[in-house]
Amino acid sequence: MPASRFALFMNLPTLVFLALVLAYPVAYAGYLSVHRVGLAQLRRGVFAFSGWENYGRVLTDPLFWTAIKNTLIFTAVTVGSEIVLAVMIALLINQTGIWTSRVTRFLILLPYAVPPIANGLIWTFIYSFQFGFLNRILLSTGLIHERINWTGVPDTALYAVAIPYVWRTLPFAIILVHAALQGIPRELYEQAAIDGASAWRRFWHITLPMLRQILAVILVLRTAFAFAVFEEILAITQGGPGDATWVAAWYSYKITFAPPNNFGMGSASAYILAFMIIVMAIFYMRVVYRRVTL
Repeated sequence: MPASRFALFMNLPTLVFLALVLAYPVAYAGYLSVHRVGLAQLRRGVFAFSGWENYGRVLTDPLFWTAIKNTLIFTAVTVGSEIVLAVMIALLINQTGIWTSRVTRFLILLPYAVPPIANGLIWTFIYSFQFGFLNRILLSTGLIHERINWTGVPDTALYAVAIPYVWRTLPFAIILVHAALQGIPRELYEQAAIDGASAWRRFWHITLPMLRQILAVILVLRTAFAFAVFEEILAITQGGPGDATWVAAWYSYKITFAPPNNFGMGSASAYILAFMIIVMAIFYMRVVYRRVTL
């Protein structure tokens, strides 16, 4: 048997599994997106073809564009914060050598092991207006003089959700940046120190340029995931107050599963979201990543 056929045979179970778990649902969602599908149609099992009607309804829905605006703000805040904090923390553990401690590694990696829904529930208790630890700590230290409804006010709700998300996903970026720092030759820093370069100049002219590729990778991956955030929204705010934390994935979910249960329109919005993520990924890979690898 030729090597190519043997490789295909060995990978056939995986390909069949992926086709059943991923390809079929995606294709079926595409089918639903061009049909009128509600609870009544699901009961009868007959879906009327609607063409691009569902896509047009999504793109002309003001609530959809509100969700996109909130998604862009959320993505910019979380990805920017994650990159800055990852570089700072990775530099700290690289300079102090505390990464060698098993306790330190456990504490740094712990948030990444917490399921998103559990993470959201934990922070719901932290943010609680009446019993939350955050208000209690800030009141006891005198930083605030009255309780703040962190997730119940439109001005703070989206940022209140962003903090738990960054807390959970930050270890991923720390690991990548720390690994990249290990690959920078120490001789570069020694030579720069001999030449009289300050710590800031060493960081700006040596460390940061050497981290550009890994930071570009983090930017691409975290942007894609942040743009599809859902679990923390579900656990903490459920889109509220009002539409302050309606993001793109939450919009697709509510259109699909909340009355009147428009499955066709929900599938169309999910496809539009996927298309936006693909466009951003291509832009990053062709513009951002290409520039930093030159």
